[in-house]
Amino acid sequence: MNDGPGDRLIAVILAALEMEPAHGYLIARRIEQWSNGEWALREGSLYPVLHGLETEGLVTVSVERQGLRSRRVYSLTSEGHRRLVQERQRWQQQNLVLQQVLWRERVDG
Repeated sequence: MNDGPGDRLIAVILAALEMEPAHGYLIARRIEQWSNGEWALREGSLYPVLHGLETEGLVTVSVERQGLRSRRVYSLTSEGHRRLVQERQRWQQQNLVLQQVLWRERVDG
């Protein structure tokens, strides 16, 4: 089972961008809010993953200027949407397997 912390982070970042584009701080806040504070992302873990998603063509970046400040706003590409669907399917299957192992339940799927 290949489900390291980076894999989970990719899935939740893609989900955070599904409805609308967002800058890094907003992505981190969405994830923190949706996880009831369980996942508080730091810049050191968020931005390298966002850069990798951009390199893979899963997100695009635009620069938004507000006065003297600018920030990078991330948007899902169509390939990013497809990857999110795949990630959801993969995590659903892995959760079923985990349920089977931890509770020794037979899971039909």
